[in-house]
Amino acid sequence: MEKQKLTNKEKYWILYDVGNSAFVLLIATIIPIYFNYLTGSAGVSEVNSLAYWGYAASAATIIVALIGPILGTIADTKNYKKPLFTISMMVGVIGCAALAFPTSWVVFLSVFIIAKVGYNASLIFYDSMLVDVTEHDRMDVVSSHGYAWGYIGSCVPFIISLVFVLMYDKIGITMGTAMMIAFFLNAAWWFIVTIPLLKNYEQVNFAQMPAHPVRDSFQRLGHTLKDIRREKNIFLYLLAFFFFIDGVYTIIEMATAYGSALGLDSTGLLLALLVTQIVAFPFALIFANCSKKYATDLLIKICILAYIGIALFAIQLDKQWEFWLLAVLVGMFQGAIQALSRSYFAKIIPAEKAGEYFGIYDICGKGASFLGTTLVGVIAQLTNTANAGVAMIMILFVIGFILFCKATKLNK
Repeated sequence: MEKQKLTNKEKYWILYDVGNSAFVLLIATIIPIYFNYLTGSAGVSEVNSLAYWGYAASAATIIVALIGPILGTIADTKNYKKPLFTISMMVGVIGCAALAFPTSWVVFLSVFIIAKVGYNASLIFYDSMLVDVTEHDRMDVVSSHGYAWGYIGSCVPFIISLVFVLMYDKIGITMGTAMMIAFFLNAAWWFIVTIPLLKNYEQVNFAQMPAHPVRDSFQRLGHTLKDIRREKNIFLYLLAFFFFIDGVYTIIEMATAYGSALGLDSTGLLLALLVTQIVAFPFALIFANCSKKYATDLLIKICILAYIGIALFAIQLDKQWEFWLLAVLVGMFQGAIQALSRSYFAKIIPAEKAGEYFGIYDICGKGASFLGTTLVGVIAQLTNTANAGVAMIMILFVIGFILFCKATKLNK
């Protein structure tokens, strides 16, 4: 069968993954290390620093979990999706740039929460655009390409940022100036790479403009929640997704903070997580090709089982080389499980209600990650050891796997 090339609409959509992934990589690498530097300067302990970082990540996701479904429902109205996407994206971009200014760790965390809310909200609209830019049978491939190119594309601003952050003293600038350059650079990358999507996206699937868009959106959301409760395959999938993707996002958000709390070398941590991005690129594409031959649900199950093994390995982690191995293992499955989960959901929901459903999907995804990050923070503080917090992540994957197996039986 002849290989079908990506259309321009699909490429423009994929580019947003390339843009926002720069911010995601900052969250996983440079930002927590800089936060650790700010808290250290203020006399905050390593364990408390990890906990506060986890609480901030949780706060951002809870906010989006509360507003996400209604925003998604409003976005399904004709001509609403692009403006809402643009506003939330700009909140994220401006917030990313604004991280350059605070010197207090409390103010820094506050700005970070605002930036992350903007980023998370933009994904509700972005994910739901998938049904408008491609065909049903190409969703797995296009979604996987988004994550794949996002991983490799984000390496460009990250490597440049890394040069300034790791070599600021040799260049003759301060740590603060180096971080300012990094935040401005990544914010600019995020915005510029998004421009093609902003100029060319058209909402194909939509609900007609009602007399009272906001009020009617609440009513539509109520009907959708009732529909989901009746459609057990979607309900069980969302419940499974809540648990297993929570584990994935917790690992992404807490990896560098966890390594720092264990006293591992900052330079080694950053380079190891760069390896994660590089490894994730080919493996996301490999899984995209596998989705043409094997069932999407089978591939997702393989990824969840792999993550259970990764979480087990992370519990005893205390050496630099182990963190490097962990980075490679995560890279192999991270892009695949995110991309396939997104496209699997897009295929089992009504296209004209994509915004509503993806708003709820975001509660169970980005919004659910407060559970993992909060658990890691609380358990780390109660036991005074970072390793104990990581043990909780494995339980999330086990529950997610059991529920997903039940959901897939209903879809067959």
